[in-house]
Amino acid sequence: MTETYNFFAPTKVLFGPGKLAELGGQALPGKKALVVTTGGKSVKANGYLARVEEQLDRAGVGHVLFDRIEPNPLRDTVNAGGWMAREQGCDFVLALGGGSVMDGSKGICVVAANPGHDEAGNEVAGDIWDYVMGGTAKGLPIPNDPLPLVCVTTTAGTGSEVDAGGVLSCEERDEKLRLGSPKLFPRLSVVDPELMLTVPARLTAFQGFDALFHNVECYIANNHTLMGDMICREGVRNATASLAACVNDGANLEARTRLAFANTLGGYAMVCSGCCGCHGTEHGMSAHHHDLPHGAGLIMIARAYHQHMIDVHACDDRYVDMARLMGAPEADIEARGASAFVDQLEGLMRACGMAELAMSEWGITRDELPAIAANALSTNDALFGHDPAPLSVDDVTAILEASWH
Repeated sequence: MTETYNFFAPTKVLFGPGKLAELGGQALPGKKALVVTTGGKSVKANGYLARVEEQLDRAGVGHVLFDRIEPNPLRDTVNAGGWMAREQGCDFVLALGGGSVMDGSKGICVVAANPGHDEAGNEVAGDIWDYVMGGTAKGLPIPNDPLPLVCVTTTAGTGSEVDAGGVLSCEERDEKLRLGSPKLFPRLSVVDPELMLTVPARLTAFQGFDALFHNVECYIANNHTLMGDMICREGVRNATASLAACVNDGANLEARTRLAFANTLGGYAMVCSGCCGCHGTEHGMSAHHHDLPHGAGLIMIARAYHQHMIDVHACDDRYVDMARLMGAPEADIEARGASAFVDQLEGLMRACGMAELAMSEWGITRDELPAIAANALSTNDALFGHDPAPLSVDDVTAILEASWH
């Protein structure tokens, strides 16, 4: 750990039940919004899209809808959204949804402001793969400032409402890569737990464990800081205290609020340090299987990943500290040491009905695990670079094999 740090998280956040009603009274960053959401029905059926449009109308802001984002947002979809924003004259983007929508919207903001050119120098639709990092992507600096972004989050999962990164996929190349730049911090985010009351139990668990793991991984990361430690510890504590209650009683607004807080803290945690190889491994899984929810993949591999780090004594004191934050009795810690963390994690998974998730449910076969491991390490080296102990291809394959059923 370093005792010095830089912290920059400029997003204005409206946090708490009922905060969506304040959106129309804010100084929004433009006069016409591209409203981005998924191709699903939930934000429309639950009235969230209509409420957002009402707030934009109240603010005198025009808007057009782009409702095509996938659970793992795809390169082609992001490119199409960016070009639509240009064609429609939109001067900012409003993301309405969960992490996939916010991540995809960050890419749309880049493409809309940074068109490409053909060999003759003519302007053509931009390609987000010019700016994402890793794999076959070009990783170029973003020349023009992206369109401003406003987020209205409907889930507690990724923390994307307060960070400057996103994860995008290319189906043709089996790649799931990172987009990141300080230019991508949202200008304004609304975190209203009332919008999360309708999330089904299974999705609540997938998303909530992702929020927990952001805080966990940033706490054990080899570049953690004093500021990040403070954030991560509160994130772990709040996520653990609220996750099972949200899964088992989705209408529990107090629990939903605490989980939403843990999620936003996870976004700040990633500003301070970064996630580790557990996230990198999952990106390899969902790069091969685009319908795999990110949180589900993390749940399936987390026990084996963290047990590996405990077995090699990468950061025993931090695992013991997290076990205490998660409620482990001192007797268990004395008997089990750092492994008490895995005990607490397994207990939380059981309480949320997640202990028996199977990779085979999403078509992942045992034969492809070595290829997934190799893909993960080759395309997400930045995440593996944060691990408290280095992982080889054999190590990642072993983690996947220990998790497979």
